[in-house]
Amino acid sequence: MDVDQVRSFNRTVTERIGALQDSYLSSDRPLGADRVLWEIGDGTDLRALRNRLDLDSGYLSRLIASLQREGLVATAPSTDKRVRAVTLTDAGRRERALLDRWSDELARSLLAPLSPAQRERLVEAMGTVERLLTAGLVEIVVEDPASADARYCLGEYYRELDARFDGGFEVARTLPADDAVLLVARLRGEPVGCGAIKAASGDIKRMWVSPTTRGLGLGRRMLSELERYSETGTARLETNRNLTEAIALYRAAGYVEVEPFNDEPYAHHWFQKRL
Repeated sequence: MDVDQVRSFNRTVTERIGALQDSYLSSDRPLGADRVLWEIGDGTDLRALRNRLDLDSGYLSRLIASLQREGLVATAPSTDKRVRAVTLTDAGRRERALLDRWSDELARSLLAPLSPAQRERLVEAMGTVERLLTAGLVEIVVEDPASADARYCLGEYYRELDARFDGGFEVARTLPADDAVLLVARLRGEPVGCGAIKAASGDIKRMWVSPTTRGLGLGRRMLSELERYSETGTARLETNRNLTEAIALYRAAGYVEVEPFNDEPYAHHWFQKRL
C-alpha cells in the first residue's frame, strides 16, 4: 500500500510539472539540462555539481557539453587541478533569469485553481514532503578521523560547544575518543554530522548535527547507527546540561540517567541504554 501511494504520487507530480515533455517550462531543453543550468548559478565545479544533483559523471558531461554548444556555459580548470570549473556565460545568465521567471509562473499555475485553504494545505504538505525526502538523501558512513570531512565536523562540534558551554570548551580538557569508530553523515556530498563510539565499551562521543539539517531526524538516526557498533550490548554517553536538545533526544531514544561512569569535566548527565 505504501509503495502504491508513492508511485501514484510520483506519477502525479511528473505529469503536473511537465517533466514528461521533451522540453521543460518554455525552453527547448529537457528538465535535466535546465536543472543543471540553474544549479550552476554563480559558478561551481563539476564534482560539486555532480554531488549536488547525484548525477552520473558521464550523463553530467553530456549535459554540460550540450549547454556549451548553446553558448550558455564555459568550463576551465579550477583551483583544484583534478576537477574543472563551470560558469554561465552572459547568454547563460539571461537564460537562467528566464528559467526563474518561468518557474515562478509554473508555481503560480499549480496554486491558481485551488482555494486559499487548499493552497495552504498544499504548500504545507510540500514542505513536509521536501523535508522527508531530504532526510532520505543523507548517507552515513564510517570515516577516517584524519579525513577533511571528519576534521570539519569535529571542528564545528568543538566550536558549538565552546559557544554553548558555561566558560567555553577546550579540546585538551575533554576525555579523548581514541580507538573509536567515527561516522560522518553527508547530504549531497557535503558533511553535515558526525558521531563516534568506542565499540569495546559502548561509549558514544562527539555527536554533532549541522544546524542546516536539524529537524530531519538526523540526530536520532546517527544515534541508532552508532549503537550498532557496540560490542557490549549497551550504549553509554555523557552530556552537558546546556545541550537540552541532546538530553531530550537521548531520553526519547530510550536512554536512562545513571550515576557518573567517567570523570568528563564538561558532563552533568550520564546516560545508558540496553540494546
